[in-house]
Amino acid sequence: MSEPYDVVIIGAGPAGLAAALYAGRGRLKTLVLEKGIAGGQVLLTDWIENYPGFPDGAAPFDLMDRFRKQAEKFGAKFETDEMKSLREEKPWWVIDTEGGSYKAKAVILATGAAYRRLGLPGEGRLTGKGVSFCATCDGAFFKDREIAVVGGGDNALTEAQFLTKFASKLHLIHRRDEFRAIKILQERVLNNPKIEVLWDTVVEEIRGEDRLEGLTVRNVKTGALSPLKVDGLFVSIGMIPASGFVRDLVALNDWGEVKVDQKMATSRPGIFACGDVCDACPKQVITAAGTGVAAALAVNDYLEGWGEAKVTPLTREG
Repeated sequence: MSEPYDVVIIGAGPAGLAAALYAGRGRLKTLVLEKGIAGGQVLLTDWIENYPGFPDGAAPFDLMDRFRKQAEKFGAKFETDEMKSLREEKPWWVIDTEGGSYKAKAVILATGAAYRRLGLPGEGRLTGKGVSFCATCDGAFFKDREIAVVGGGDNALTEAQFLTKFASKLHLIHRRDEFRAIKILQERVLNNPKIEVLWDTVVEEIRGEDRLEGLTVRNVKTGALSPLKVDGLFVSIGMIPASGFVRDLVALNDWGEVKVDQKMATSRPGIFACGDVCDACPKQVITAAGTGVAAALAVNDYLEGWGEAKVTPLTREG
């Protein structure tokens, strides 16, 4: 086991990288653990147009590489390793990984969340090439194009309404005969002349080799198959927070997101969370980075009283 760290950050998406920058700049001995390439889910996006300071947009990998280099400049250390478990050995937190174990005074969970997928062939290959999971990230690329959205909850209907700012026509595909979204969102969608709702329908096939060329949809009641010519497909059927390894350690909400307070503190002293894995972050690069900054600043405050009883954890029912 290596020498103890002040803070170990688990995950190197925008939230984890921003936390690493601020922790390193705060002269904390900082380690970032990431099982893959730094950047997280944002790397699935073709181009980022809405990050402040980049009026012409930015390539996701280039932007995340800048994040990492800036964090390294201030002393943050990065290791490619996969998390296995997190446990307490007072006064330390111990992070067990595939490659070994690490001790830390504090831990920041920045493990993100994965978009729930349809599970169809071609979905992964065409992500960023017509298939998207983020309307605000990619909607502008489909100006005056015909597109489809899959889903029936609040987020799906919100994204559908937003995408009509760009699309010439939008097909909203829902497997049931009624939406689960709140009534006001349903009213807006059903009254939008650009939106056609395909009830009782699922996507059966995603067509295209190098670019999305269209879909095959199936009516779940009749079994009838129909071609649907679209240039874009937005999948909005929820997200799966990467919180399973702390399910018995910190409080989660009904969707599996880690509950945090205004300082990004969880229900256990010394464990903080930021980005898409927590319940206080809209799913955007800039807000993920902001919660990472907040978590790092909170860790700095926490370590000033490390080992003292004055640190009060988040307390919530559930």
